[in-house]
Amino acid sequence: MAAPSPAGTVVAEAQLFDTAEDWIGEVLAFARNGYLSWLEVCSWSDSTVTLADALRMLRS
Repeated sequence: MAAPSPAGTVVAEAQLFDTAEDWIGEVLAFARNGYLSWLEVCSWSDSTVTLADALRMLRS
């Protein structure tokens, strides 16, 4: 059973760092009515960070 939550509720966040340990972005998971509604990968640098890049960074 899903837990009630307003639209746009951030339920998880992970910061992404490059090999020099500079913060280059983040991954945000949003929920609505207790279910995943949106997954966002944000890039805070000139280079684009894809979901595949984020997954590799989070696993290392």
